[in-house]
Amino acid sequence: MDKIATILVPFNFSEVSQGALEYAVGYVGRDENLKIIVAHIANGSEVAPDAFNSIEENYKRILKHPIEFVSGSGSLTESLMDIQKREQVDLIIMGTHGISGEEDSASTNTSKLVAEADCPVLVVPQGLGEFQIKNISLVLGREEIDDTKVLGTLLDVARRFNAKVHVLTIENKPDVYGYSETDEKNENAIQYYLESFYSEHTFIENPDVVEGILGYATQKEIDVIAILPRNHTKRSEPSEGQLTQMLTLHSKVPLLAIN
Repeated sequence: MDKIATILVPFNFSEVSQGALEYAVGYVGRDENLKIIVAHIANGSEVAPDAFNSIEENYKRILKHPIEFVSGSGSLTESLMDIQKREQVDLIIMGTHGISGEEDSASTNTSKLVAEADCPVLVVPQGLGEFQIKNISLVLGREEIDDTKVLGTLLDVARRFNAKVHVLTIENKPDVYGYSETDEKNENAIQYYLESFYSEHTFIENPDVVEGILGYATQKEIDVIAILPRNHTKRSEPSEGQLTQMLTLHSKVPLLAIN
């Protein structure tokens, strides 16, 4: 894909959405080739224009381009996807509460968007703190990468922040990893697309895939976990996007779902 140029941030004036906007501003910085669009999807109540003016005022000294504002109504996911197509959005940055116990509506909306979006989605957990992207973990399963061109998005992010990409595979079943024809094809694709930003490929044994990924992220001080949802939905386990959804809801570091 082309380089990321337009970022969409769903915004409802909550702490979660404010955190996502702060992350987006940190991502864009002073780059004149990037712009942010803030989207407010109404749920029956109107928002005073002054509220958006104050947001623009807060960030005008940081950003080269003023924040743009769009609005919609109805289904959150459908409205955001319509905006994404209309505005030719390259990346959606959306906040989430995460979960502890039962799912809450914000988490459900975020995981649903990740599953249905036609562009990369970067999920920002609440209370993340200072923006930083130095180490990215790309999670791969046993399956061959379905469309290697999606790695171009990861390269764009890694190159922008001069970040290292650490590829991770969790061995959750008795098998031989790292020597198959599929592994070799994936390795060649990773080396080709990620260039010098590719650091290493680590294989970890853990019957709980999510636990293995999150434990690795903590141990290695990973700033972003990257995943290819289409691959995991089609052929890997957990199936039907369950792995992506679980990471969306439970990760304490941002999750980049590259669709």
